[in-house]
Amino acid sequence: MKKNESPLAGLTVIELASVLAGPSIGMFLAELGAMVIKVENPLTCGDVTRSWKLSSEPEESDISAYFACVNWGKRSVAINLKDEEGLQLVHDLVAASDIILASYRPGAAERLQVDYRTLRGLNPRIIYAHITGYGLENPRGGYDALAQAESGFMYMNGEPDSPPTKMPVSLIDLLAAHQAKEGILLALLARERTGEGEYISVSLLQAGAASLTNQATNWLIGGKIPQRMGSDHPNIVPYGTMFTTRDNRQIVLAVGNDKQFKDLCAVLGVPQMATDPAFVANHARVRARTPLCKRLQELISKWGKDELLSTLLAAGVPAGAVNNMKEVCEQPEVAAMLVEGVTSKGERVRAIGSVAFDFVGASLRSELSPPPHYGEDTRAVLKQQLQRSDREIEALLAKGAIDLRTEG
Repeated sequence: MKKNESPLAGLTVIELASVLAGPSIGMFLAELGAMVIKVENPLTCGDVTRSWKLSSEPEESDISAYFACVNWGKRSVAINLKDEEGLQLVHDLVAASDIILASYRPGAAERLQVDYRTLRGLNPRIIYAHITGYGLENPRGGYDALAQAESGFMYMNGEPDSPPTKMPVSLIDLLAAHQAKEGILLALLARERTGEGEYISVSLLQAGAASLTNQATNWLIGGKIPQRMGSDHPNIVPYGTMFTTRDNRQIVLAVGNDKQFKDLCAVLGVPQMATDPAFVANHARVRARTPLCKRLQELISKWGKDELLSTLLAAGVPAGAVNNMKEVCEQPEVAAMLVEGVTSKGERVRAIGSVAFDFVGASLRSELSPPPHYGEDTRAVLKQQLQRSDREIEALLAKGAIDLRTEG
């Protein structure tokens, strides 16, 4: 990689995936410099998330806030895979590409002739990342809400007196995407050594299970099924616990060791509490969770949020504010990740970028184009990548192999 060159510059990605998990990988690869061609289905007017809108969003736009979160830096082509000539277009694109992103149920890619075995026959160097719900042997479709329930996250999430609660983001989709990204990057490294591509299979259920960490071993080793505890931590106190300040703001403590607890007590004006046998060590604090957190709430309620957080920071006690989304995006570290742009139809869009790491002394992120309108790049991609003439493109359009609905 040359200095100031994006790490994945020169790679071409064909995105046959939709919704969140696969497209989030596509945006990640685009942000690192790859050319990502998003193949959308004319029979469904493209990725279904184009229609997943808040009531406050304009009905006529095909770029919803949901779609905009993971589709920056891509080219949208509308190709009907069930049409023989449409399928041939995708096969021709694959022959000159590096990575395929797919999210088909087991067996569906084979029926459409875009499975790994078929595409590897066209391009032995192809890396095929396939996200499923439950693996290659289970035909069920993958849905984040179901994966949250079946991997144990919903059972654990919520207050003690609340029912199991889904998390407010599709976290299992994103965990599966991260697993697939790691597989893709390893496959690219292996391809440099062997010249051969690879098939990567990731399931939502297994990605969720792989992320259960201490909660799983609390059962496997400790014999205790994790219960709903709100924001509390089962193994550490006070860690994750939310407290309300004098000005009715919420803060969270992340006290992970006995020294930090001692420093917390000093800040709150009760240094003797740190030497109380009931609280002196973490294991004791776990047993005395309820009376300890009640006492901490009494003490914290005497402080204003900003004053307390700045004092805790100076004392080396981990603490933070419970921010709403406006406050999240105003933090300088997050503001630096924002991407902004204007679509080809003049719509202004913003999102948080997908790359959250840096190399020392190198700029990783490519300039990202805004999320594409449905099919807006079909003509350009067919002409530039496959050398199809305008006459050929019009013939493909007439027979329903492609769609140019939002071109221009």
